[in-house]
This record gives sequence, C-alpha cells and structure tokens, in this order.
Amino acid sequence: MTQQVPSTEPELAGVRNFRDLGGLPTVDGRWVRHGVLFRSGHLAHATPSDAAFLASLGLHTIFDFRNLADQRLEGPDVGLPGVRNVNIPLTDPADGAEFWRMVRDGSPEQLREILGHDKAERRMIAVYREIIRERTADHGRILHSVAADGTPVLMHCSAGKDRAGLSIAVILLTLGVEREAITTDYLISNDKHRRYRIRRGDDSAQAMTPEVTALLSPLFDARTTYLEAAFDEMQRNWGSIERYLTEGLGVTDEVRERLRERLLD
Repeated sequence: MTQQVPSTEPELAGVRNFRDLGGLPTVDGRWVRHGVLFRSGHLAHATPSDAAFLASLGLHTIFDFRNLADQRLEGPDVGLPGVRNVNIPLTDPADGAEFWRMVRDGSPEQLREILGHDKAERRMIAVYREIIRERTADHGRILHSVAADGTPVLMHCSAGKDRAGLSIAVILLTLGVEREAITTDYLISNDKHRRYRIRRGDDSAQAMTPEVTALLSPLFDARTTYLEAAFDEMQRNWGSIERYLTEGLGVTDEVRERLRERLLD
C-alpha cells in the first residue's frame, strides 16, 4: 500500500502549488528525503515573506520550465541569493500563442469552438505525449544536472502542474518511486488553494461564467488520463519505461545511483 510521510507545508501568499516531495515511497522500501526536492508554480509573484521562506530552504538550483511568453506574461522569478537559476523552456513560445490568447480573451462562442466536445482534454493529452516524445534531451539534462550539481532543487513552470509535473514524474520514475505515489502527488495540484489563477479579460463575472469555467477546466486540471498518456508514450516509443530512461534520457547506473544518494533515505 502506498504511504506518504506528512510534512509541514507553509502558507505562501504569492506562490501556488508549492510542496516538498519528501515521503514518497520507492518500490524497494526507501523514501524520498524531505527537504531536497520541491515543486511549485512560478515565483514571479512571491512576497517578501515567501522569498524569505524559499531562501531558508538552502536551495542549490531552481529549474524554471516556462518559455519567454510565459515570463513576459507572469514576470521573472524573484531572485534568491546564492541560488542557481536554470531556465529550460519545455514548450515553444510561438506554439499555441493564438490559442492561449483566445483562452484569455475569447468569447464563450469562440471557446466552445476551440475547447468544446472534448477538444481541450484531447489537446492536453497530445501536449503530454509531445513533451515526453520531443523533450528527451531536456529531461536528460535535468536528471544529469541534479545528479552532478547538487540539491536541494525546486522545479516549477507556470502552474506547477504540467511541465513541472512531468519533470518531477521523470525524476521519481528514475528513483524507483511507486507509480501510484507519483500519480497521487500529481493530482494534489487539483487542490483549490493550489490551482493556477486563470486570468480572463478584465476578470469580471461575465468573463468567467460557469460555462466558460467548465470549458477551461480541462486545461487547468491535473487528470490521471494526462499522466497515463505520458507513461504510455514512454512505452510506445521505447518499449518500456526503463528503456525510455536509459536509452531516451541516457540514465546510466552511475547517474541513477547518484540521484538515489542525493534524494532518497
């Protein structure tokens, strides 16, 4: 049975979806160490007290998976003294720019056209598959960096759900964390206080009607079908998740052992 050791989670005013991955169990009876691997949404709106808490973690590296368009919209991360910041965009800034403009400013009729009849969910599944299939060099770089350069590390994108969620899942798979535990952690991003704040037009009630909310929800939900599509893509293209890690990402026995030494108890 999957178990998880609880950890104290701070109330961050300007950072969504922050959490420590400590306590997640591996298939061989070990646990992810507390205080070495964190995930969150972007840090652009961190308050001074948020920044003070993040600085207290002793972070070695922050991985930001946002692209330039995201950073222009949300702003740059707050600076933390002594922390290495690594930007690895996991989506093309030009890809879907018109789509996301429509998400933020489109009329209900336009949203029905691009998101209705399961189009939004199908889009998310396709994005998850594409990131796994096309971003092997990036995910390999992340794993090798954590193994070689040090911890603690914080990984984030905009919402801390999709790009960060997949990168965290890849690390957890490499560590041998139970699949059920990986999925359980991924779904925590659905908690109301963690969800990305969708900004539409002037944020009026007319901009976020129940219909619009329902149309947009698949884009901002963490759904098991999305994560399972990513796992399926690993198996479809490489024959197994293990071959995806070793052949696709270049995870050697030495890299895996270093990661386990850094991140597991």
